[in-house]
Amino acid sequence: MQLYWGRPAPICGHPKDRLGAVSTDPNDRQRSLENSMPTNSPQATDSPQTLRIRGLGLLAPAALALVVLPTVGCATRGFVRGEVEPAYARTKENEAAIERTQTRVSATEKKNAEQDEQLSGLSKTAREALERAEAAGKLAEGKLLYEAVLTDDDVKFGFDKAELNESARTALDELGQRLVAEDKGVYLEIQGHTDATGDAQYNLKLGEERAENVRRYLNREHKIPLHRIATVSYGETAPVADNATREGRSANRRVVVVVLR
Repeated sequence: MQLYWGRPAPICGHPKDRLGAVSTDPNDRQRSLENSMPTNSPQATDSPQTLRIRGLGLLAPAALALVVLPTVGCATRGFVRGEVEPAYARTKENEAAIERTQTRVSATEKKNAEQDEQLSGLSKTAREALERAEAAGKLAEGKLLYEAVLTDDDVKFGFDKAELNESARTALDELGQRLVAEDKGVYLEIQGHTDATGDAQYNLKLGEERAENVRRYLNREHKIPLHRIATVSYGETAPVADNATREGRSANRRVVVVVLR
């Protein structure tokens, strides 16, 4: 019968029988002790130097963990500072830029709505003046302030005449004084109109001469800069009354000053 030291015997039966029998052979006892000990456990035969080496071997993994863990922590903080924080800052900048854009869009929409309401009560030629000034980049705010119409009753343009008489100069003085007093850095478009008598090309030239005379007068007498005044002639193309009557033709002979900013 084979004996075992400290190991379950490969036999069946009562649990207490599985402890096996105790061998009386000293060699068997030594071999059993060697087999039951972990391979990395200090052996009875190990020298002091060997025990120190084994101890260092057991401490090495723990020491390595202590070195590696702080390194990983530092790398994580560096990643946050180098990648996450700049990305977050860029996100906040983009959000601020979007908010500013939305504010500008809202302001533009409000301005357009106000201008549409204002233009609905103005003449077609006044709206065209605003479009021309905006296209030329002459306006600071893109607003049409008002239009001053100097009719034949005010200016008394005679038939085939462009000169300014006394009544015309008086009406222009009132307008010039108002512009200077308001001092809004305005831009003017002066429009010349005629009746339908005569050749259309000739009337176009006559309308330009009337507008130019008004421009020069405002510059000479009221110091309004010439580069802030434009002229255009509509000739007979924009009547406000019937050219078949004397009264209608008189109403069509006019100068319109469109005041813009």
